[in-house]
Amino acid sequence: MKKLALSLVMLFIVSGAIFAQNDLQVLSVVKYNKSESITVKQLKNRCGIYEKQAGRKLSLEEKKVVLKALKEEKLVVQAATKAGITIPDSTVDQYFMQEMQASVGAIVTEKELNDLLVKQQGKTLDQVLTEQVGMNVAEYKAYLKTQLIAQQYVVSQKQKEIQAVAATDTEIRQAYESNKTSFVWNDMIKVFMVIVPKGSNAEAAKIKANDLKAKYDAKKLSVQDLITQANKEGSGFQAGEMLIPKRQEYAESLSMTFENLSALFTVEDGFTCDVNETTSDYRFLTLEKKYAAKMLALSDVVQPETTVTVYDYIKQSLTQQKQMQYLQVAAQQVADELNKPEYVEDKKTGADLDKLLSWGN
Repeated sequence: MKKLALSLVMLFIVSGAIFAQNDLQVLSVVKYNKSESITVKQLKNRCGIYEKQAGRKLSLEEKKVVLKALKEEKLVVQAATKAGITIPDSTVDQYFMQEMQASVGAIVTEKELNDLLVKQQGKTLDQVLTEQVGMNVAEYKAYLKTQLIAQQYVVSQKQKEIQAVAATDTEIRQAYESNKTSFVWNDMIKVFMVIVPKGSNAEAAKIKANDLKAKYDAKKLSVQDLITQANKEGSGFQAGEMLIPKRQEYAESLSMTFENLSALFTVEDGFTCDVNETTSDYRFLTLEKKYAAKMLALSDVVQPETTVTVYDYIKQSLTQQKQMQYLQVAAQQVADELNKPEYVEDKKTGADLDKLLSWGN
């Protein structure tokens, strides 16, 4: 019995060694700027990411497509390195947090997001990312850095062509006609607001807010004076102008009831309210101007007191879309130009390649 158990253990060890050896098999070698191998394990990892996102196993042909993409990615990155293109980690961190903030709909730091996920889901950011995309934070940032370097190289090679891509007048007008109902102004007001956070001394904040308002009412301090002072370090208050649509969510964001916000649309321009207290600060505001709701024509500005017209906005948006579409085509063109026998050596082909790519099938 002991001999049988020992034999089974040895069988498992041998089987594990075979799988490990397969993972280390080199599928291709990319050598545009240096020699880089693509192993079965690397391909498995990348396929695993796509399978995680797709929620299914990849077919043999799809694995070959991923292998081709891996070779092209390494070629482009090597070409970028040879051309002196680099991306600092700070830029990668910035792009990473922009993606994360967009996914949660809030402006947070990486630590704040991690703490929020632990509190809400009992999982770290590492764990959530691994579950969703198959990479932890460090792996995802490394992947993102590679993509950014490759994209910058493609842009450098196809800059003139990309810049030449633009929306036509016909496309702009067609886009407007098909989305006309979305180009509207809600009823809006422009206000000037001063906010004094309570901090650790609510009484001092109240005195400061009332003092600022008194000087503002007496015209000892103008709107611009208050904005300038607020921007100085240690000012202890905030001041600025903003456009506020007549909507519930905007009232809530300003710690106001919708009824109070609506009331501002009935007073005369120049009206200044008393200092009001919220849970976190003291504040007052002046109604500077009202804007009535209306349907926007192509020649109208997208937002009051700006210069960007609806026509310009659509043109910019469509042009960016077309340039991004062209960028994908350009990326493939650049990859095709680099994907030559002298730069790529396929170590496994035909039936040998199919056998190594048959995992999970």
